[in-house]
Amino acid sequence: MTRRLVASYLALAVVVLVALEIPLGLTYARGERQELTRRVERDAVVLATLSEDTLERGAARLSGRLATLVDDYAGDTGARVVITDARGVAVADTDPPVPGRRSFASRPEVRGALGGDIVSGVRRSETLGTDLLYVAVPVASSGVIHGAVRLTYPTSAVDRRVDRYWLTLAAVAGVVLTLTALIGWVLARQVSRPLARLEAGAAAAGAGDLGVRVDPAGPPEVRALGEEFNAMVATLERLVRAQEAFVSDASHQLRTPLTALRLRLENLEAGVGDAGAADVEAAQAEVDRLGRLVDGLLALARADRRPVPAQPVDVGAVVAERAGAWAALAEELGVAIRTDVPGRLGALAAPGTLEQVLDNLIENALGASPAGGAVTLSAAAVPGAVEVRVADQGPGIPPADRERAFDRFWRAPDAVGDGTGLGLAIVRRLVRADGGDVVLDEAPGGGLEAVVTLRAS
Repeated sequence: MTRRLVASYLALAVVVLVALEIPLGLTYARGERQELTRRVERDAVVLATLSEDTLERGAARLSGRLATLVDDYAGDTGARVVITDARGVAVADTDPPVPGRRSFASRPEVRGALGGDIVSGVRRSETLGTDLLYVAVPVASSGVIHGAVRLTYPTSAVDRRVDRYWLTLAAVAGVVLTLTALIGWVLARQVSRPLARLEAGAAAAGAGDLGVRVDPAGPPEVRALGEEFNAMVATLERLVRAQEAFVSDASHQLRTPLTALRLRLENLEAGVGDAGAADVEAAQAEVDRLGRLVDGLLALARADRRPVPAQPVDVGAVVAERAGAWAALAEELGVAIRTDVPGRLGALAAPGTLEQVLDNLIENALGASPAGGAVTLSAAAVPGAVEVRVADQGPGIPPADRERAFDRFWRAPDAVGDGTGLGLAIVRRLVRADGGDVVLDEAPGGGLEAVVTLRAS
């Protein structure tokens, strides 16, 4: 954001400088050329006045004091002086290209001056490699034109002054842009720094840290935004705390009557006959299912808010530990548990998360696998992550239902057992809280495979 603000300041400064300096430079260049033209015209008129008597007498060339004056002028100014008679034949030329008298009657400026006009302009001299300013004025007395004076003056000196002026303007623009960048950077930081803190606070709140607060600073609008953010996060924190308290209290309050109900059913079981034993057993099963449902809701509520940061864990050690913990139940069900973890793999997860994830996935896999089948736990490193897979040899889930399996309370239409439909929802919440993800796929050889992707440590 700071770079974009500084870039906008610089763009505005460039527009202003272009709007001011280009017209200023063009005006200066035009003024310099006009001043040079006026000065050369003035000198040409003076020389025409001085040479009037000589041309009126019909002299073939200038001599004496006037010739010296013309030569001195050419030497001092670098201009070329050509004075012609009424026919356009030169009587004086400070830079004659060929010996002898030369006719300039074909030159447009000389022809115009002999016609009584003052002619000026600029043309390119390929020989000199520069532009030449030319001025031609008539030499006349009593309405009679006796000849013409033409001065040609190189514009290189004026061009150098104009170039220096453009360089000065460019230097001024550079200084202005540098100051604009520095001042803009300071101003942009005053705006972007509090916004960056606000962004970091929003990211922390989104990650579950509802205790985060930002220091309202910067312009009034940004300060107001920071205060509103703090008020919003505080409100969310109160709501989440109230929800957690409600879930926790409700769970504890429900456990007590469920425990009492289970004890009463166990006492009734001894006093009822064969006809009522089945009903008591069914009621006990419902109480057990309700207890698991309460535990699942509590675990899901805790998974939705996980302020504990992820830490490096040894995936192989956790997989081996959980496989051993479920080995007895698997043996009782006639299902083998196999592990395949090549070497040491490090992943990022909150303490206890991977264990809880594997417990839910292994429980589901054991419930789905037939007797004589196997549940395979494997892990492998992928670019930037670690994949943990739990595969069973059960009937699997159709592809259209695999994403729905992560919804709360969803169970497959042909599901067996008394599951609550919360296990996979809890798994996804826990894994995503650590920056990972989990998907369901078809296992090699049939069955279902849960693929958990965690960030590599």
